[in-house]
Amino acid sequence: MSGLMKFNLSEWALRNKGLVLYLMILLGIVGIFSYAKLAQSEDPPFTFKVMVIQTYWPGATAQEVSLQVTDKIEKELMSTGTYDKIMAYSRPGESMVMYMAKDSLKSAQIPDVWYQVRKKVGDIKTQLPAGVQGPFFNDEFGDTFGNIYVLTGNDFDYATLKEYADRLQLQLQRVKDVSKVNLVGLQDQKIWIEISNTKAVQLGVPVTAIQEALSKQNSINNAGFFETGSDRIQLRVSGALQNIDDLKKMPLLVGDKTIQLGDVAEVYRGFSEPAQPRMRFMGENGIGLAVSMRKGGDIIALGKNLETEFQNLQKTLPLGMELKKVSDQPVAVQRSIHEFIKVLAEAVIIVLLVSFFSLGFRTGLVVALSIPLVLAMTFAGMNLFDVGLHKISLGALILALGLLVDDAIIAVEMMAIKMEQGYSRMKAAGYAWTSTAFPMLTGTLITAAGFLPIATAASSTGEYTRSIFQVVTIALMVSWVAAVLFVPYLGDKLLPDFNYAPQKAPWYQRLIARLRKQPEPQPVVHAVGEHFDPYQTKFYQSFRKVVNWCLSYRKTVIAITVGVFVLSVAMFKLVPQQFFPPSNRAEILIDLKLEEGASLTATENAVKKVEQFLSKQKGIDNYVAYVGTGTPRFYLPLDQQMPQASFAQFVVLASSLDDRDEIRQSLDQQIRQLLPQVRTRVSLLENGPPVGYPLQYRVSGEDVAIVRQQAQQVAKLLSENPNTTNVHLDWGEPSKIISLDIDQDRARQMGVSSQDLANFLSSSITGATINQYREKRELIDVRLRGDQAERFDVESLASLSVPTANGGTLPLAQIATIHYKFEDGLIWHRNRLPTITVRADIRTHLQPASVVGELAEKVAQLRAQLPNGYLVEVGGTVEESAKGQGSVNAGMPLFLAVVFTLLMIQLKSISRSFIVFLTAPLGLIGVVLFLLLFNKPFGFVAMLGTIALSGMIMRNSLILIDQIEQDIAAGQNQWDAILDATVRRFRPIILTALAAVLAMIPLSRSIFFGPMAVAIMGGLIIATLLTLFFLPALYAQWFKVKKNQQNA
Repeated sequence: MSGLMKFNLSEWALRNKGLVLYLMILLGIVGIFSYAKLAQSEDPPFTFKVMVIQTYWPGATAQEVSLQVTDKIEKELMSTGTYDKIMAYSRPGESMVMYMAKDSLKSAQIPDVWYQVRKKVGDIKTQLPAGVQGPFFNDEFGDTFGNIYVLTGNDFDYATLKEYADRLQLQLQRVKDVSKVNLVGLQDQKIWIEISNTKAVQLGVPVTAIQEALSKQNSINNAGFFETGSDRIQLRVSGALQNIDDLKKMPLLVGDKTIQLGDVAEVYRGFSEPAQPRMRFMGENGIGLAVSMRKGGDIIALGKNLETEFQNLQKTLPLGMELKKVSDQPVAVQRSIHEFIKVLAEAVIIVLLVSFFSLGFRTGLVVALSIPLVLAMTFAGMNLFDVGLHKISLGALILALGLLVDDAIIAVEMMAIKMEQGYSRMKAAGYAWTSTAFPMLTGTLITAAGFLPIATAASSTGEYTRSIFQVVTIALMVSWVAAVLFVPYLGDKLLPDFNYAPQKAPWYQRLIARLRKQPEPQPVVHAVGEHFDPYQTKFYQSFRKVVNWCLSYRKTVIAITVGVFVLSVAMFKLVPQQFFPPSNRAEILIDLKLEEGASLTATENAVKKVEQFLSKQKGIDNYVAYVGTGTPRFYLPLDQQMPQASFAQFVVLASSLDDRDEIRQSLDQQIRQLLPQVRTRVSLLENGPPVGYPLQYRVSGEDVAIVRQQAQQVAKLLSENPNTTNVHLDWGEPSKIISLDIDQDRARQMGVSSQDLANFLSSSITGATINQYREKRELIDVRLRGDQAERFDVESLASLSVPTANGGTLPLAQIATIHYKFEDGLIWHRNRLPTITVRADIRTHLQPASVVGELAEKVAQLRAQLPNGYLVEVGGTVEESAKGQGSVNAGMPLFLAVVFTLLMIQLKSISRSFIVFLTAPLGLIGVVLFLLLFNKPFGFVAMLGTIALSGMIMRNSLILIDQIEQDIAAGQNQWDAILDATVRRFRPIILTALAAVLAMIPLSRSIFFGPMAVAIMGGLIIATLLTLFFLPALYAQWFKVKKNQQNA
């Protein structure tokens, strides 16, 4: 270290000016190129640790699926040990298990976890019941389809639209940086053969005869080939269906004569019935094209390429067919980048004004020139460590801006003061290096260490915010290098010559004098070698008196400070708590949920009512509805919904952010009145990892009936709270079923089995696939079903003619009794226990944590009365926030260890390090004061700001304590050393704090970073004052310094 201390980098810089200039130019160019290469996206890259395992078991009830399929898969998955939670639901004929990997796993470990899951589930495939289809796996959950287009055309059916959509899909796939293009809302084509059950019986045409005739005629078989002397000639047999007419004309042998299929049945082309989930844009059915970007792509560049392609594609479509934009992420990103660049520019101007006003024009210019240089070096560092531009890193850049000028201000200020005192440029630069370079480096490292807990946070929240640490650390490290290497060079070139030229009064004093028509203030002339003390001015004298008073009455000062600190900790309870603020995207989500078991037709009717209502609203650019499913992930932190017939989701694009909040509130009330039977929810997009409903309570236990009863108790508690709205259980309503009780004896005699009956009913009511029709690339199912009257009229079920083994028929009522019943249509599990979640929104301005706090006592009473083995847990925002908080807290011991080590290296004394350490929490006074004053919530981002703030505070304290130690070492008595050091460090401490605080003002308007900016502003203002007044008093008290006590 001593060799390093002897080597003076600042003096070296002045001896090798050409090299330093070259380095500055080179780094500037590298920075510009790096900026152009940075990946731009809306959100930081973020891994969704979710895998979905779907299994189908046609004909089984939800209860049977739950016990025989879902439970077995869950049990096997629980043996992996890498899960956070395993959520699963069972519906009639369908099981879906969601495996949520541990939050603390790194992104690189996830593929291995997915491999283990596939292997484990594959191992138990043989233990699942016969007739089970699957399991099928999906782990591509995090794909964000930032650009969504829709193809509509009123006069075109889905088949024609799909043909064009396929063509567009291929063309979009070729655009640079496009990863995937998915089609949304497709309806599969079907060929329907409808035959009346009674008619078939009268004519004696059994259903099996149709199936047999079709499969024999429409199959593709090899008829062999002739091998002649010269050629090999293939044989081809006709009969394969070429069009619908071929099917209508297909002959059926009935008795001894043939009839055509078209004579006994209606044959036509159609689509899936009931319909598949569909997409509707502005009230019209359409097919969506969802485009996702490849990893590490530039969203802005992709936006431009897609825009060009979009214009070209529109020209290729036939008249009446239109391609429209539904969601355009590049525009949103561009808007937020513009907004941030504007904020960055404002912050730069503010910092420049601070340095010009306080340091004078030429000294200020040194700081001004170092800003673009440090920014360029920061961009180069970001490019090196693969940190892209997105809303987190942009905010971190502005946060860093207030900090990165600190080192430059400290260095140039010290250099200017020494030159005023008569030092040569070389000597002044050398002095700045020896007296401040290392305390400054330690201070810089401590400030960076303040962000360490974010870097080490092993959670999705930590992963989402990690780039704050990366950007700030890069910026701080390069700013130190600039301060010791480039600032001396700039100072050498730009600082005025204090020794010879008459030094004019500051330019703003001269301007004021001129405006008031007063004589210009007299210039100060320094004679060569005259010892000039800039600290003799009236202002510094009075500041010295105040510090002297603080030293004399130090116990009072310390007592007041501790008292205020304790008060602020107590007041912290009044600050509203938050996880992440809502996003500043203009989209509004509307969820419609009908009762479990509702048909897709009913859902579509509800959607049409909302569409009619929306078409009359002002301030809306467009709206899109997804019927039977949720929207594709067009925004990374979206809480994505699973396909279900009774659910629909709208995405409404408001014209502007100002309109957004108004529209949201009016929609909420009006849609509720419009659809009183439907559960509706109007929400904004979230920031941070997706949570869904802000208030959630999970009730788990073995017996579904008891779980439901307890969940209703929790729901009642929630409803009684005035702040909650839209309180509901996520499942628990039974679905309607028709049960057929078969008289097995009679059925046996008639030659009818349960299986035959189920197959017959399925084919006549829903339709059975009997063959496939091949057309170009399409494979279209040919399905046979009963006519319309039999399919829709539940009453006619009893008189349905059932075919028997001997070729006769008999009415269904003769072998079965019909009952109308209810059963569970949906069963949710969490870690194998049936779990009902009670969910609610908040209608007031309170944060979720406050509402959970209000309910805590009543929920605790309810929990105490639960039977053994039953749980009530808090979920939603509060749980996610605690997870994020926990992962950050885990990094705190490392943060404290690093900071203390750095202090020890610099100060080499435990007691002095401890004094600096004690000033860290005092920033909380300002944080609480400002958050309450400006009514900002204390969220996850504000918490990160508060931790980082402690680093900034310790940096100032460290530089002051170090200066006191240097003065004592130089032989001054302790009392005077404390006074002189405080006076001497007053200007740089105030300036650096002022630069950081004022640079935060533009950032405080941001929805996302606002609370963090306000917290840092408040904390720094109060902490800076405490550094100047409380710290000297604490030092004097600690070392029992007496007035005029000589240094021993």
